Parts: sequence; structure tokens; C-alpha cells
Amino acid sequence: MLRQLAALTRRLPAAGPRALALAVYSGSTGEQFEAHERGVEGVACVDDAARACVLLCRLWAATGNDALRRWADGLLDFVLWMHAGDGRWHNFVYDWQGTRNTEGPTSAAGINFWQARAIGALAEVDVLRGLGCAQGVLTGALSAAASASPPSDVRAIQALGALVLLQRAPDAWLSRNLSAWCDELAGCRRDGMLMNSPDERGRPHLWGHVQEAVLADASAVLGRKDLRALAVSSADAVFVEVVESGFDLPHVHSYDVQSAVFAMDRLAEVTGEPRYGELARKARSWFDGRNPAGAAIFDRAAGRVADGLDDGHLNDRSGAEANISAGLALLDDPLVLSTARCWSGVW
Repeated sequence: MLRQLAALTRRLPAAGPRALALAVYSGSTGEQFEAHERGVEGVACVDDAARACVLLCRLWAATGNDALRRWADGLLDFVLWMHAGDGRWHNFVYDWQGTRNTEGPTSAAGINFWQARAIGALAEVDVLRGLGCAQGVLTGALSAAASASPPSDVRAIQALGALVLLQRAPDAWLSRNLSAWCDELAGCRRDGMLMNSPDERGRPHLWGHVQEAVLADASAVLGRKDLRALAVSSADAVFVEVVESGFDLPHVHSYDVQSAVFAMDRLAEVTGEPRYGELARKARSWFDGRNPAGAAIFDRAAGRVADGLDDGHLNDRSGAEANISAGLALLDDPLVLSTARCWSGVW
């Protein structure tokens, strides 16, 4: 998937001399096109750049390959350039000249997914090598998050950023806020399942659903066994049947599967129960054909990840999110690591 992410990466000089961004979508033959699910959104976004920055930072930490660090730095420059002030971000640029989308519903500044994912990227970089003059941006973003009441799926991603920072060193302010955020997540549940928002009905969607992982890790960091018990009971209700079925759902995206992998990995680590490790293995194997279509979502020969399955049929487009999500789910995969070790791409 690094090859496909490289194909989607383009320079964005308006954001700085080394700034890079990722084309949002790519067709089956490699053509790139803009996002327009909710009106015209744009060609590249903070959501993808921030998540890719996290992926590349982790691969850099695992391999020591400085080409990955430079790639991550270019994406971080774009993320910082899109900062709208007061700890908030715009998400999309309309074009490769860098015209910001400042008003669209998926791009306006606020306490939302792209703000939360920017926090995650900044936290990851800060822990690995420090943010320097951008440290104040992260501080402001965390303060803005603490002053707001976003839906649980957004709050969980903000909490992940706090967890990254707290695993480096204690911080009383972050610990207090993380504990409060976990109480928010715990309070948003129905029929034993942690929900993505109070208005959600039925089973929670899996796209970006990481609440169980957050509560599991926070239980260890904060010394709160109540959070671990809730994480286990909700994960059993939300994920187990779906993973065992090979994600037999009408529509499945890589991000759905990555969320399941992440939750099972964290529960395996925190509880020590082997069954969660086995569920994580089964979830990862979705990318290699353990799914209702029997299709290889990750084309290892081509180095690209399909966008997912729709009604049991392969969606052979290959956009940024699919490849980033697969990369994060498969960080320990031998092919991913070997590709990362020898990566030398430039733009």
C-alpha cells in the first residue's frame, strides 16, 4: 500500500516548499478524482494526511528509514498549514493550487474528525521527535477539544492522541481530561454496546469505531478497572460476531476492519486473553481473502488496497483511506515492513 499511497501523493507548494498531500480517491486504472459525497469537497484533506503521517511515523520508528520520516514531514507541513487557529482545522483543499474549502460541511473548522485526527498526528510526531515551534498548535487543539462536547466517535480519536502523549510521560491535566472523556464514551451506550453518537440506532457502525480500544488502554493508564470491564463487554457485543463472519455486512471498508483489528489488539494486550489475539488475526486476514467474496482486498503484487466490498462485490477503486487503514492494520506484516525498510520514493 505504500506504492499506492506514493502514487496518490503530490506536492502542494502553497503549503510550503516540502508540503505534501494525498489525492483522496483513485479509480481502478489509477485516475484521481475529487471527493463530492456532500457537494464539492476537494482533492485532498487533513483527514487523510494526518492518518498517513501517523502510519509513516510508525513505520519510520520500526525501520529507521529516513525517507519515511521525510514523507511524514511533508504531510505534517500540509496539516499545519490547514490549521485555522484556536485549535481547529479546515479539512479540504479544492485544488492542487491550495484553495482551501473553508465553508463546506466536511471541511469547515470545528471540533470534528479532522480536528481529532490532526491531534493524533501532532501527538505522534511530538512523542517521536518533538514538534518544536508547532508545540503550541497541539496544546491549543487539546484545549479546544476539552472545551467541547463532540460525538463519541470524534471524542475517542481525541482520546487516542491523549493516550499517545500520556504513555510518554505523566500529565495531570491530560489525565483529568482523558478520564472525563472516557466517562463520556461510557455514557454513550445502548444494549451493552458503545455507540458512536446518542442518535445512532441499531448496531454501531464500525467505521472509525475505536471506543473499546480507548477504554481498554485508558483503564491501564488511569488505573480504572471499570473502563476495562466496559471495553470487554462492548467489544464482545460489537465485534466478535462480525469478525467471525468475515465481516459479512452489506458494505465493508478498510477502516471498518482496521477499527476491529485495533480493538482486538488492544484488548489482547490489556486483558491477556488469547481469544482477542486470535480475533485480531482473523480480522487482518480480511485483507487477504477471509471475506464473503473470497477476494484479496490487498493486492500484494500491485501494492494497492481496494476500497472495500459492496454487497459482496469488490470495489476496485483504491483511495487514500483504504491504503492508510490497511497499513495501520498490517504494521507488522512482513511485506509491509520489507517495503518500508527499502522505501526511497521522492516527489
